[in-house]
Amino acid sequence: MPTIHLTTFIAAPAQVVFDLSRHIGLHKESMAVYHEEAVAGTRFGLIEKDETVTWQAKHLFKKRLMRVKITEMVKHSSFTDEQAEGDFKMMKHEHHFKPCDNGTILIDLFHFESPYGIVGQWFNSLYLTKYMKRLLEQRNKTIKEFAESDKWKKLLIT
Repeated sequence: MPTIHLTTFIAAPAQVVFDLSRHIGLHKESMAVYHEEAVAGTRFGLIEKDETVTWQAKHLFKKRLMRVKITEMVKHSSFTDEQAEGDFKMMKHEHHFKPCDNGTILIDLFHFESPYGIVGQWFNSLYLTKYMKRLLEQRNKTIKEFAESDKWKKLLIT
């Protein structure tokens, strides 16, 4: 089972990075190129523990749906979302937020398993792991951009 491990430094408090990381609108903005939309469940604002969101997006030349549930959450420290329905055989995304002197270290652990046995493993190694890593890097770039500017205030202070 592939695991993608990303570490991103963000010059902002952990609380801000934590909230931006679970903000539906910011996720949508970070995935705009894929026309990602929240179509069911928590569709706006901050998603909380035990809530779900169903995303619709175009990935790999096909419109796809994936419903994820927030299964664990420790405010400002970590949260985990897991696929409840979708194309992966299994998907679990752990988000960890470590305060440091000048900001926050954001750590992503993205575990996934593709269907189709050996063919799925082959596809992971040739393409899907790199594709998913780029998606996560784009997401973190957007979180960093908002957190390190005043843009976050428009989303979180309303």
